Amino acid sequence: MKGVLLVNLGSPESPTAKDVKPYLDEFLMDKYVIDVPYLLRALLVRGIILQTRPKKSAAAYAKIWWDEGSPLVVISKRMHEKVKKLAKIPVSLAMRYGKPSLLSGLQELHDKGIDEVLLFPLYPQHAMASTTTILELAEDLRKKHFPEMKFTIVPAFYNKPDYLKNLADSIKSHLEGFEYDHLLFSYHGIPERHIRKTDITNSHCKIDGSCCNTPSPAHEFCYRHQCYETTKQVVKLLGIPEGKYSQTFQSRLAGDKWLTPYTDVEINKMPEKGIKNLAVVTPAFVSDCLETLEEIAMEANHQFKEHGGENFMAIPCLNDDDEWCKTVANWIEEWSNPKS
Repeated sequence: MKGVLLVNLGSPESPTAKDVKPYLDEFLMDKYVIDVPYLLRALLVRGIILQTRPKKSAAAYAKIWWDEGSPLVVISKRMHEKVKKLAKIPVSLAMRYGKPSLLSGLQELHDKGIDEVLLFPLYPQHAMASTTTILELAEDLRKKHFPEMKFTIVPAFYNKPDYLKNLADSIKSHLEGFEYDHLLFSYHGIPERHIRKTDITNSHCKIDGSCCNTPSPAHEFCYRHQCYETTKQVVKLLGIPEGKYSQTFQSRLAGDKWLTPYTDVEINKMPEKGIKNLAVVTPAFVSDCLETLEEIAMEANHQFKEHGGENFMAIPCLNDDDEWCKTVANWIEEWSNPKS
Protein backbone atom coordinates (compact mmCIF):
# COMPACT_ATOMS: atom_id res chain seq x y z
CA MET A 1 0.00 0.00 0.00
CA LYS A 2 1.32 3.44 -0.96
CA GLY A 3 1.54 6.69 1.01
CA VAL A 4 3.38 10.02 1.02
CA LEU A 5 5.45 11.88 3.58
CA LEU A 6 5.86 15.62 2.98
CA VAL A 7 8.88 16.93 4.91
CA ASN A 8 9.74 20.55 5.69
CA LEU A 9 12.45 22.11 7.85
CA GLY A 10 10.69 22.63 11.18
CA SER A 11 10.51 25.22 13.92
CA PRO A 12 10.87 25.76 17.66
CA GLU A 13 7.75 25.03 19.73
CA SER A 14 7.49 28.68 20.78
CA PRO A 15 9.40 31.95 20.30
CA THR A 16 11.13 31.64 23.69
CA ALA A 17 14.80 31.00 24.41
CA LYS A 18 13.76 27.88 26.38
CA ASP A 19 12.20 26.31 23.25
CA VAL A 20 14.58 27.80 20.70
CA LYS A 21 17.63 26.28 22.42
CA PRO A 22 16.74 22.56 21.91
CA TYR A 23 15.61 23.31 18.36
CA LEU A 24 18.91 25.02 17.52
CA ASP A 25 20.80 22.20 19.20
CA GLU A 26 19.08 19.60 17.02
CA PHE A 27 19.54 21.74 13.90
CA LEU A 28 23.14 22.89 14.37
CA MET A 29 24.41 19.54 15.68
CA ASP A 30 23.32 17.96 12.38
CA LYS A 31 26.52 16.84 10.64
CA TYR A 32 25.09 18.02 7.31
CA VAL A 33 24.46 21.54 8.60
CA ILE A 34 27.76 22.15 10.38
CA ASP A 35 29.93 19.58 8.65
CA VAL A 36 32.93 19.39 10.95
CA PRO A 37 34.02 16.49 13.24
CA TYR A 38 31.61 15.81 16.13
CA LEU A 39 33.79 17.10 18.98
CA LEU A 40 34.54 20.35 17.18
CA ARG A 41 30.85 20.72 16.27
CA ALA A 42 29.82 20.13 19.90
CA LEU A 43 32.37 22.66 21.13
CA LEU A 44 31.23 25.22 18.57
CA VAL A 45 27.47 24.67 19.01
CA ARG A 46 27.12 23.81 22.69
CA GLY A 47 30.16 25.67 23.96
CA ILE A 48 29.71 28.91 22.03
CA ILE A 49 26.59 29.35 19.84
CA LEU A 50 23.98 28.05 22.29
CA GLN A 51 25.28 30.31 25.04
CA THR A 52 23.98 33.44 23.29
CA ARG A 53 22.07 32.59 20.10
CA PRO A 54 18.77 31.22 21.55
CA LYS A 55 17.82 34.58 23.10
CA LYS A 56 18.61 36.48 19.89
CA SER A 57 16.82 33.91 17.69
CA ALA A 58 13.80 33.85 20.03
CA ALA A 59 13.45 37.64 19.62
CA ALA A 60 13.48 37.20 15.82
CA TYR A 61 10.88 34.40 15.98
CA ALA A 62 8.70 36.51 18.28
CA LYS A 63 8.50 39.19 15.55
CA ILE A 64 6.96 36.78 13.03
CA TRP A 65 5.03 34.37 15.29
CA TRP A 66 1.34 33.89 14.51
CA ASP A 67 -1.51 33.24 16.95
CA GLU A 68 -1.73 29.68 15.56
CA GLY A 69 2.00 29.09 16.00
CA SER A 70 5.12 29.03 13.84
CA PRO A 71 4.33 30.38 10.35
CA LEU A 72 6.35 27.63 8.66
CA VAL A 73 4.54 24.86 10.55
CA VAL A 74 1.09 26.47 10.19
CA ILE A 75 1.59 27.01 6.43
CA SER A 76 2.93 23.46 6.00
CA LYS A 77 -0.15 22.08 7.77
CA ARG A 78 -2.48 24.15 5.56
CA MET A 79 -0.71 22.90 2.46
CA HIS A 80 -0.82 19.33 3.79
CA GLU A 81 -4.59 19.55 4.35
CA LYS A 82 -5.19 20.75 0.78
CA VAL A 83 -2.90 18.11 -0.76
CA LYS A 84 -4.50 15.40 1.40
CA LYS A 85 -7.95 16.28 0.02
CA LEU A 86 -6.68 16.18 -3.58
CA ALA A 87 -4.59 13.01 -3.31
CA LYS A 88 -6.06 9.54 -3.61
CA ILE A 89 -3.57 7.96 -1.19
CA PRO A 90 -2.67 8.82 2.44
CA VAL A 91 -0.40 11.85 2.88
CA SER A 92 1.38 12.67 6.15
CA LEU A 93 3.49 15.65 7.21
CA ALA A 94 6.76 15.80 9.14
CA MET A 95 9.51 18.24 10.02
CA ARG A 96 13.22 17.47 9.93
CA TYR A 97 13.70 19.33 13.23
CA GLY A 98 11.08 19.73 15.95
CA LYS A 99 7.48 18.49 15.67
CA PRO A 100 5.77 16.69 14.01
CA SER A 101 8.90 14.53 13.80
CA LEU A 102 9.98 12.34 10.91
CA LEU A 103 9.48 9.31 13.15
CA SER A 104 5.87 10.30 13.94
CA GLY A 105 5.16 10.91 10.23
CA LEU A 106 6.48 7.49 9.22
CA GLN A 107 4.67 5.87 12.17
CA GLU A 108 1.39 7.44 11.04
CA LEU A 109 1.81 5.90 7.58
CA HIS A 110 2.94 2.56 9.02
CA ASP A 111 -0.16 2.43 11.24
CA LYS A 112 -2.30 2.72 8.09
CA GLY A 113 -0.60 -0.35 6.63
CA ILE A 114 1.58 1.58 4.21
CA ASP A 115 4.80 -0.09 3.11
CA GLU A 116 5.68 2.04 0.05
CA VAL A 117 6.44 5.67 0.89
CA LEU A 118 7.01 8.60 -1.42
CA LEU A 119 9.48 10.69 0.58
CA PHE A 120 8.91 14.31 -0.46
CA PRO A 121 11.41 16.91 0.83
CA LEU A 122 9.78 20.31 0.29
CA TYR A 123 12.89 21.89 -1.20
CA PRO A 124 13.04 22.91 -4.87
CA GLN A 125 16.86 22.73 -4.96
CA HIS A 126 19.07 19.97 -3.57
CA ALA A 127 21.44 20.76 -0.69
CA MET A 128 23.27 18.72 1.93
CA ALA A 129 21.82 20.79 4.77
CA SER A 130 18.23 20.34 3.60
CA THR A 131 17.57 17.36 1.33
CA THR A 132 20.43 15.01 2.25
CA THR A 133 19.82 15.26 5.97
CA ILE A 134 16.12 14.36 5.53
CA LEU A 135 16.92 11.32 3.38
CA GLU A 136 19.64 10.10 5.75
CA LEU A 137 17.49 10.38 8.87
CA ALA A 138 14.49 8.80 7.14
CA GLU A 139 16.65 5.84 6.05
CA ASP A 140 18.04 5.42 9.59
CA LEU A 141 14.50 5.42 11.01
CA ARG A 142 13.32 3.00 8.33
CA LYS A 143 16.06 0.48 9.14
CA LYS A 144 15.42 0.76 12.87
CA HIS A 145 11.62 0.88 13.04
CA PHE A 146 10.08 0.03 9.64
CA PRO A 147 12.38 -2.45 7.86
CA GLU A 148 9.56 -3.57 5.55
CA MET A 149 9.06 -0.04 4.20
CA LYS A 150 10.33 0.95 0.78
CA PHE A 151 11.15 4.57 -0.09
CA THR A 152 10.89 6.43 -3.37
CA ILE A 153 12.55 9.86 -3.24
CA VAL A 154 11.18 12.99 -4.89
CA PRO A 155 14.29 14.65 -6.36
CA ALA A 156 14.88 18.41 -6.49
CA PHE A 157 12.04 19.86 -8.57
CA TYR A 158 13.68 23.21 -9.49
CA ASN A 159 13.36 22.44 -13.22
CA LYS A 160 9.90 20.83 -13.31
CA PRO A 161 7.73 22.89 -15.72
CA ASP A 162 4.62 22.84 -13.51
CA TYR A 163 6.55 24.03 -10.44
CA LEU A 164 8.19 26.80 -12.48
CA LYS A 165 4.80 27.86 -13.84
CA ASN A 166 3.34 27.97 -10.32
CA LEU A 167 6.27 30.09 -9.15
CA ALA A 168 6.14 32.45 -12.13
CA ASP A 169 2.35 32.85 -11.85
CA SER A 170 2.63 33.59 -8.13
CA ILE A 171 5.33 36.23 -8.70
CA LYS A 172 3.30 37.80 -11.51
CA SER A 173 0.12 38.03 -9.43
CA HIS A 174 1.94 39.64 -6.47
CA LEU A 175 3.68 42.16 -8.73
CA GLU A 176 0.40 43.39 -10.21
CA GLY A 177 0.13 47.11 -9.46
CA PHE A 178 3.70 47.34 -8.12
CA GLU A 179 5.95 49.32 -10.46
CA TYR A 180 9.24 47.67 -9.60
CA ASP A 181 12.65 48.84 -10.81
CA HIS A 182 14.26 45.50 -10.01
CA LEU A 183 13.30 41.93 -9.08
CA LEU A 184 15.77 40.19 -6.78
CA PHE A 185 15.87 36.39 -6.47
CA SER A 186 17.31 35.71 -3.01
CA TYR A 187 18.23 32.10 -2.20
CA HIS A 188 19.36 30.68 1.12
CA GLY A 189 23.15 30.63 1.22
CA ILE A 190 25.37 27.63 1.92
CA PRO A 191 29.15 27.33 2.41
CA GLU A 192 31.04 26.95 -0.86
CA ARG A 193 32.57 23.71 0.45
CA HIS A 194 29.08 22.14 0.42
CA ILE A 195 28.98 22.66 -3.34
CA ARG A 196 32.30 20.85 -3.75
CA LYS A 197 31.26 18.07 -1.36
CA THR A 198 28.13 17.30 -3.40
CA ASP A 199 30.02 17.29 -6.72
CA ILE A 200 29.65 13.65 -7.81
CA THR A 201 32.36 14.15 -10.46
CA ASN A 202 34.83 15.49 -7.84
CA SER A 203 36.13 17.92 -10.43
CA HIS A 204 33.37 19.97 -12.08
CA CYS A 205 32.38 22.54 -9.45
CA LYS A 206 34.88 25.40 -9.50
CA ILE A 207 32.36 28.14 -8.53
CA ASP A 208 34.04 30.27 -11.15
CA GLY A 209 31.07 31.65 -13.07
CA SER A 210 31.18 29.07 -15.84
CA CYS A 211 30.71 25.63 -14.25
CA CYS A 212 27.00 26.19 -13.50
CA ASN A 213 26.41 26.90 -17.20
CA THR A 214 28.47 23.96 -18.48
CA PRO A 215 26.43 20.73 -18.70
CA SER A 216 27.60 18.12 -16.17
CA PRO A 217 26.25 15.17 -14.14
CA ALA A 218 27.29 17.28 -11.11
CA HIS A 219 24.23 19.48 -11.69
CA GLU A 220 21.91 16.77 -10.35
CA PHE A 221 23.06 17.67 -6.82
CA CYS A 222 24.52 21.16 -7.32
CA TYR A 223 22.56 23.68 -5.27
CA ARG A 224 24.19 26.68 -6.94
CA HIS A 225 23.42 25.48 -10.48
CA GLN A 226 19.84 24.66 -9.50
CA CYS A 227 19.29 28.14 -8.02
CA TYR A 228 20.59 29.86 -11.16
CA GLU A 229 18.50 27.55 -13.33
CA THR A 230 15.35 28.35 -11.32
CA THR A 231 15.96 32.08 -11.83
CA LYS A 232 16.73 31.66 -15.53
CA GLN A 233 13.55 29.68 -16.23
CA VAL A 234 11.25 31.96 -14.19
CA VAL A 235 12.69 35.09 -15.82
CA LYS A 236 12.05 33.51 -19.23
CA LEU A 237 8.44 32.70 -18.32
CA LEU A 238 7.86 36.24 -17.02
CA GLY A 239 9.71 37.94 -19.88
CA ILE A 240 11.84 40.08 -17.55
CA PRO A 241 14.57 41.90 -19.47
CA GLU A 242 18.29 41.60 -18.69
CA GLY A 243 19.33 44.17 -16.10
CA LYS A 244 15.94 44.26 -14.36
CA TYR A 245 16.64 41.23 -12.17
CA SER A 246 19.53 39.65 -10.28
CA GLN A 247 20.28 36.77 -7.91
CA THR A 248 21.85 36.72 -4.46
CA PHE A 249 22.29 34.43 -1.44
CA GLN A 250 21.11 35.25 2.09
CA SER A 251 21.47 33.98 5.70
CA ARG A 252 25.23 33.43 5.76
CA LEU A 253 27.16 32.67 8.93
CA ALA A 254 30.49 34.29 9.76
CA GLY A 255 33.74 32.39 9.32
CA ASP A 256 33.50 30.44 6.07
CA LYS A 257 33.25 31.52 2.44
CA TRP A 258 29.57 31.28 1.53
CA LEU A 259 27.95 31.59 -1.87
CA THR A 260 28.02 35.14 -3.19
CA PRO A 261 26.80 37.76 -3.93
CA TYR A 262 25.27 38.38 -0.49
CA THR A 263 21.65 39.56 -0.37
CA ASP A 264 22.07 42.20 2.36
CA VAL A 265 25.18 43.72 0.77
CA GLU A 266 23.56 43.95 -2.68
CA ILE A 267 20.23 45.33 -1.42
CA ASN A 268 22.01 48.10 0.49
CA LYS A 269 23.82 49.18 -2.69
CA MET A 270 20.71 49.26 -4.89
CA PRO A 271 19.25 52.71 -4.02
CA GLU A 272 22.46 54.50 -5.07
CA LYS A 273 22.21 52.69 -8.42
CA GLY A 274 18.78 54.19 -8.96
CA ILE A 275 16.75 51.19 -7.77
CA LYS A 276 14.09 52.79 -5.59
CA ASN A 277 11.32 50.19 -5.97
CA LEU A 278 12.49 46.66 -5.17
CA ALA A 279 10.67 43.33 -5.20
CA VAL A 280 12.32 40.28 -3.60
CA VAL A 281 11.34 36.65 -4.11
CA THR A 282 12.81 33.71 -2.14
CA PRO A 283 12.53 30.54 -4.26
CA ALA A 284 14.69 28.31 -2.04
CA PHE A 285 11.62 28.01 0.20
CA VAL A 286 8.10 26.83 -0.57
CA SER A 287 6.81 28.05 2.82
CA ASP A 288 7.33 31.42 4.44
CA CYS A 289 9.55 31.21 7.52
CA LEU A 290 12.02 33.18 9.64
CA GLU A 291 14.34 33.73 6.66
CA THR A 292 11.59 35.21 4.48
CA LEU A 293 9.34 36.96 7.01
CA GLU A 294 11.97 38.45 9.34
CA GLU A 295 15.21 38.53 7.37
CA ILE A 296 13.70 39.77 4.08
CA ALA A 297 10.25 41.31 4.71
CA MET A 298 11.40 43.14 7.86
CA GLU A 299 15.20 43.51 8.04
CA ALA A 300 16.04 43.82 4.33
CA ASN A 301 13.04 46.13 3.85
CA HIS A 302 14.30 48.36 6.68
CA GLN A 303 17.90 48.39 5.39
CA PHE A 304 16.79 49.15 1.82
CA LYS A 305 14.84 52.20 2.98
CA GLU A 306 17.65 53.28 5.33
CA HIS A 307 19.93 53.40 2.28
CA GLY A 308 17.51 55.51 0.24
CA GLY A 309 15.07 52.97 -1.19
CA GLU A 310 11.39 53.93 -1.38
CA ASN A 311 9.14 50.92 -1.96
CA PHE A 312 9.91 47.31 -1.05
CA MET A 313 7.87 44.21 -1.71
CA ALA A 314 8.64 40.78 -0.22
CA ILE A 315 6.83 38.32 -2.49
CA PRO A 316 5.36 35.44 -0.45
CA CYS A 317 6.45 31.85 -1.02
CA LEU A 318 4.08 29.42 -2.74
CA ASN A 319 2.78 28.41 0.72
CA ASP A 320 -0.64 26.73 0.33
CA ASP A 321 -1.39 28.28 -3.07
CA ASP A 322 -4.15 26.21 -4.69
CA GLU A 323 -2.31 25.65 -7.97
CA TRP A 324 0.87 24.60 -6.16
CA CYS A 325 -1.11 22.13 -4.02
CA LYS A 326 -2.66 20.73 -7.21
CA THR A 327 0.82 20.32 -8.70
CA VAL A 328 2.01 18.37 -5.64
CA ALA A 329 -1.13 16.20 -5.75
CA ASN A 330 -0.54 15.56 -9.48
CA TRP A 331 3.04 14.42 -8.81
CA ILE A 332 1.72 12.10 -6.12
CA GLU A 333 -0.87 10.70 -8.56
CA GLU A 334 1.80 10.16 -11.24
CA TRP A 335 3.84 8.13 -8.75
CA SER A 336 1.02 6.16 -7.16
CA ASN A 337 -0.75 5.37 -10.39
CA PRO A 338 1.82 5.33 -13.20
CA LYS A 339 0.39 5.04 -16.67
CA SER A 340 1.70 1.89 -18.30
